[in-house]
Parts: sequence; structure tokens; C-alpha cells
Amino acid sequence: MGRFIILVLALAALWLLLSGYFDKALLLGFGVVSVLFSAWLAKRAGVLDDDSVPMSLMPRILGYWLWLGGEIGKANLIVMRQALSVEPKLSPKFFTVPCPPKSSVGKATFANSITLTPGTVAVDLRENEILVHGLTEELCDVAAITDMGERVAKAERIKAGGAS
Repeated sequence: MGRFIILVLALAALWLLLSGYFDKALLLGFGVVSVLFSAWLAKRAGVLDDDSVPMSLMPRILGYWLWLGGEIGKANLIVMRQALSVEPKLSPKFFTVPCPPKSSVGKATFANSITLTPGTVAVDLRENEILVHGLTEELCDVAAITDMGERVAKAERIKAGGAS
């Protein structure tokens, strides 16, 4: 039941954030109905497991999301500087980075974090590494991307040591 409630709260927050309707009763009612129906469908389909609603990561992942927001902002500035440059210094290339997270949730979080960061895209997720495409030499920083993976893996290790 806890996963169901967390899913309902997360869906409601996302709906409010994306819709922007806080004062129209009819639309808020439709939002409530759609959130409850979606959560009910997820429960009925049996997908409310640790992969879809990782409750044990919730407190730690918020700090990671704040850090990731800062990294996304820095990468935005790099990409914007290249986009507005008269002669951009683009040097696209593929490279691999190690994948420290061990769980499927951790690996997906790491790969999605790479893709969310402007100028980089996670192309292929392998067992122990990720193939990444970078737009510039500055964005192809293996050490920085590996640090991102270590941060995700750290959240997993705390989970495994403390919650299990």
C-alpha cells in the first residue's frame, strides 16, 4: 500500500507541475481522477515493485537530483556557448565509461542522467559500461561522468547496507 500512496503523490505532483492548474475545480477533478486511475492500473498490472517505485532510494535520490540539476546547468552553458559561437568547436565522438551501479534502477538512473545532461547521450547500456556520445571535447569528460555513476552507486550501497 505504501508504494501505491507514493505513486499517487508523485503522479499528483507531476500533474500539478506540468498542468499549472491550481484554481479550476473541474480540471483539478479530472487530474485527481486520472492520477487515481493511472495508479490503479499500475497496481492491477502488478508493476508496483522496487524497480518502478524505489522507495528505499527516495530520501537519498533527492540530493542527487539537486546535484544533477547543477551539472545540467553547467552543461547547458557549454552547449549554449557552442551554439552561439561563430565558429563552434564541435568534436563529436563515442566513448565508454564504467557503470558502477549494480541494480537495474541504478543503471537506468545513471544512463538517464547522462542523457539528461545536454551534449551527451547514453547510446548503449552494457553490463559494466555505457557507450556515450559527446558533442565536444569538454563534454567528453570520462572522469566527470564516472563521478556521476559513483554518486548513483553510493546511493545504492547505502540502500543495500541500511534498508535491506
